[in-house]
Formats: sequence, C-alpha cells, structure tokens
Amino acid sequence: MSDHQLAVEPRAGRGKGYARKLRAAGRIPAVCYSPGAPTTALQLDPAALDRLLRKSSAGMNTLIDLAGGGLDGKVVLVKELQRHPVNGAMLHADLFAVDVDKPIEVAVPVRIVGTPLGVTFGGGILDFPLREIHVLCLPRAIPEELPIDVGALQLGDSVHVRDIALPAGVQLMSDPNLSVVSVVAPKAEEVAAPPADVLAVEGAEAPAEGAAPAAAGDESEGD
Repeated sequence: MSDHQLAVEPRAGRGKGYARKLRAAGRIPAVCYSPGAPTTALQLDPAALDRLLRKSSAGMNTLIDLAGGGLDGKVVLVKELQRHPVNGAMLHADLFAVDVDKPIEVAVPVRIVGTPLGVTFGGGILDFPLREIHVLCLPRAIPEELPIDVGALQLGDSVHVRDIALPAGVQLMSDPNLSVVSVVAPKAEEVAAPPADVLAVEGAEAPAEGAAPAAAGDESEGD
C-alpha cells in the first residue's frame, strides 16, 4: 500500500448530460482500464485527485491505490486528465491499472541543473527542446525526474538522450540520438531590406531633361 490513496465509486450513467450532473455535484467521470481487462466506469472527487497529484513529487507518475468501486487495492497511474480549456478544472480522468511486478513504459521529466559556461561567458542561449524521456521500468522504480548537469557546456555543446545517466533497472526507450539540451549562438538580427521601388530608383540612371519616361510594358491605356 502506497501513501497515495483515492476513493472512487461506480458510475452507472453515460453521456454528456450525466457528466454535467456529476460535475455539478462536485464529482467527475473517470475510467479504469488495463490491457486484457474490461474498462470500469467510475466517478471521483476531482479536488481529492488534484491534491494528491500536487503533494506528490512524482506528479503524473504517482502510484495511486484505489479504494471503493470494487477496485480496492488496485494500483493505478493517471494516464490522462481532461481539463476545461479556460478555468483548468478537471473534466475526466483516465486511470491505468498496473501490475507492480511487470515493467511499464512511462515518460519521465528532465531537470536542468546549473548554468552553462557558454551562456554565462560565451553569450549563448540554452535550447531545451526535449523535456521528457521515455523509459521502461517496474512501477515502483519510476524515477521522479532525470537531472542533467549542464554547467560545463560551452557554446555549440549538446547533451543527447544517450548521455543521460539512468538509475539501475531503468531502460531507455527514447531515441538515444535525440538532442535534449544545447547551447546555441543567438540569432543575428535581420536587417530589413529597402523597398523594391527604392532599389529601382537608386539603380536607374536619371532620364535626360525633357525626355519622355519609358513605357512600362503594355500598361498604357487604350483609346
């Protein structure tokens, strides 16, 4: 039993109307599923789930023990949370039941440690395109984060997925050649080109005094 427990209840209703009634009552619809097993429809208190995830340093990789709904003792991960696009309120939760004795693939966040020398003294910019690394491990061995010390990086240096040290029992699943973080030179400011009509005037010879201007193609008006 973990320190993170969540009370759930069975859910009989379906559809948007039923979901709206649940939310009005301070509950949200949820499902619990796993490969080869039927999906269980549930309802739960979104505030309780939000508090649980916020107090856990593992975030979405927190192992949660369910209580109620015929799922007592079932260990789950929050696979997906649907939130309101404006106020961020939870609308629906997908819970993935895990076997604590079988490895699973999860995404683990990367944390940058230090400030690169290439930024402090070389005028570079830290580029951090890859924020998560996919790994395979037992559920109770999921790392909370993968720290990367970037203090020694000079301008032009990079750290790739293959360079990240993994804890024992954790297997890399992401492409090892992907760049996680780099120190790059700032982009040069682009100088706006002068308008085409200015270039044309500057590059053309002035016509002789009294001379008629040259015709521009077939743009003259007809009779």
